[in-house]
This record gives sequence, C-alpha cells and structure tokens, in this order.
Amino acid sequence: MHRAGGRTRSGGPRRPARLRPRGSGPERTGALAGSAAAADSRAPERLQKMLARSGLASRREAEAWIRAGRVTVNGAVAALGTRVAPGDQVRLDGRPVRAREGPAARVYVCHRSPGEPLAGPGTVGAGGAAALQGSSAFEPRVALLERLPRRAGRRFIAVSPMPRIDGGLELVTSDGELAARLQRGVHALASEFGVRVRGELNDTQLQGILGGGLDSGARLVVERCEGAGGEGANRWYTLAVRGASGKQVRQLFERQGALVSRVLRTQLGPVALERSLGRGQFRELSEEELRALSAGR
Repeated sequence: MHRAGGRTRSGGPRRPARLRPRGSGPERTGALAGSAAAADSRAPERLQKMLARSGLASRREAEAWIRAGRVTVNGAVAALGTRVAPGDQVRLDGRPVRAREGPAARVYVCHRSPGEPLAGPGTVGAGGAAALQGSSAFEPRVALLERLPRRAGRRFIAVSPMPRIDGGLELVTSDGELAARLQRGVHALASEFGVRVRGELNDTQLQGILGGGLDSGARLVVERCEGAGGEGANRWYTLAVRGASGKQVRQLFERQGALVSRVLRTQLGPVALERSLGRGQFRELSEEELRALSAGR
C-alpha cells in the first residue's frame, strides 16, 4: 500500500498513478464484526436503526423523520424508539421501506481530486458508474458518489469528508448505521496528510504544529510533521496525526502563519491510497481492512 510521505521527482508527496476511470470492477464483500449477524437477525430493532441500515439516511436524519411524523409502522405514526420486526410494514411519506437483508452494506475508499464534488446538489442516492464527461471548466462534473455502483446502495454517506477545496482519501458507505459507528471511531484513528504551503516553515512554526493547538482550544495528537520536498515556491509537508479532520489540519497550519494551498489525505487508520488508485477511482474495502477499521487500528 502507498504510504504518505513518499516523494516524486519534483519533491512533492507521491500521488497514485493516473489510470482511466473505472466503475465497480471486481467487488469484494466484507463486513464489520457482527454486522452480517445483525442484518440477518430476526429480533426487533429500533426503527431509526432499521432506516439507517436501509441506506436511506443517517440515524440522526432518520430520527428527525420520526419526530416529524413522516414514518408509520403497520399504519400507525411511529414514535422515537419504536421497535420493528421482520414483517412489519414501515412507510416513509407513504412509501414502503424495506430493511436490507443479507450481507452488510459495502464500504468504499475513493480518491477524490481537489475541487471535485463528493455529492451533487440534492443527491439522495448513488448513480451509475459513468465517467467524468469532458474537461472544460464550464461543464458540470459528475459527483464522485454518483458514480458508485447502484446495486451497492441508494445513498452514500462519507465518513469525516475532506473540504471540497482539498481532496485525497474519502471513505463512504451506503449504511447509515455503519457510517455513524465509523464516524464515532475516527477520533481514535491515526491519519496522514500531505500539506502544501507557500515557502518553507521555520522551526517555530514546526514546533507550533507539533503542539497541535486549534482555535477552539482543543489539541490534536500530532505524531510528526516533516518536509516532503517541493517545487518552486511551494513546499510539501507530511503530517501524521490522530483523529484530525481535513479542516482541522488546514487550521493547524494556518494558525502558525502558513499559507496553505492544498491538503490531501493519504491515509485514514489502516486504509491508505495505493498508487494504482487514480484520481476519480474507487474500490471496495476488503474484509480484513474493515475488521482493522472497526478495531480502531
């Protein structure tokens, strides 16, 4: 697997090789420990969990739907905490909702280019595996999540998404309940980022970054920050940090007076961008990667 901090001839962080966009390709079905068993269980479960597992929404969104009276169970308006069993008729705005059965929802790692939209305006589900159309700046680009396989789910949720201005590794799933669990575990994961700044950082700035202080008073656990080369007036730095979002990484550098032009996430926990995964491409996580991810390694 590609490790952050590698260098190209120009001195910047090594980037995955550019390949032609691919769609679903050979897919591997994995599951977090216990997820498949939970999906196949015949015991009643909370309504908001069932709605999230169906791929329609996150659990928080499902709870909002229930509070608004938009969900019924066997013809009666549901209340928060209602439990549903297989065979119960669940409807959202009058339309039937079916719980996902069988293997757990799939999880994908995507390589998003800076500025590339993750999800289109009003997007509630995944589109087909269409490639980007054209290269003109005036042509709308197909959002990355809209190119994921339709059979993998109707709606994809990103875990700790990077700001649109930045890019790199994105982790997404069609299971809202799973997305919520992964999001809660992000703070424990070690991540790596490539950060491009104008000019070279001095020792005082580097020490400030290693201190991990944010505007809110919170403090990140920064394991290392080291130069990774550069070209012209730009310099790349590799940052190894625990539990940081892309927004926090940018803020961490800017608090030290650095002029940041790009932040690329290259690793999230056990999942890293490979050289073979070009920009705009995606692949399904293996069962081993999912187990490691769920264990917070």
